[in-house]
Amino acid sequence: MEETHKKLGKGLTLGLVGNSLFVAFSVVCYIYYLVYKPNNAFSKFLEITAYTLEFSGFVSLIVSDILISRTARMRDWLKTAFSVYIVAEAVMMILELNSYRLDFYKPYSLALAIIHSVFSAVVCFSFLTLDPDKKQFEVIVIICIGIILGGMMGNVIGIRVYFSIFTNNISFVVLFGAIKFLLKREVIEIDCYGDKATVTEYKSTFFEE
Repeated sequence: MEETHKKLGKGLTLGLVGNSLFVAFSVVCYIYYLVYKPNNAFSKFLEITAYTLEFSGFVSLIVSDILISRTARMRDWLKTAFSVYIVAEAVMMILELNSYRLDFYKPYSLALAIIHSVFSAVVCFSFLTLDPDKKQFEVIVIICIGIILGGMMGNVIGIRVYFSIFTNNISFVVLFGAIKFLLKREVIEIDCYGDKATVTEYKSTFFEE
């Protein structure tokens, strides 16, 4: 049982690390677009750095997803949503970095930013199933969703989609960090496979009057 909780903790840590690497990826992309010149050595260096950060972050999130899925009991909505989110983010990041060579990708598309942010907000909300009856945790999830939706405003003022990716990852860094903090303080509890069964309904009280 103790080993299962350690694996869950490792999964949460890797989720934090993976999203932090994606934040760094977004910063490198921003610099890349500022200084980009075809066949420029520094531009190539930034592109390689971005791909390295992206690949490392992607691996971290995949392992995080596997560990969380194998340790946390139930939470099928969370497990499915998080898996789909990882794939979607990887595809968008690859397209974002290669958009100079891909005519069909529209990096300033407001519709793309809205769909991306709303989908990410739904994924963020799914994490509430980890321990849905804790008001402190609900407040944190709501704040993180607000950060994600705020990312849409970047495209309203003409910033590329990577700004939406950046705010997403900032939000998930806060979320994973908060989950680890609340677990350490025993504010929330996440029952794992092998734990003694508890009578818990996995629903949020946020919409109750």
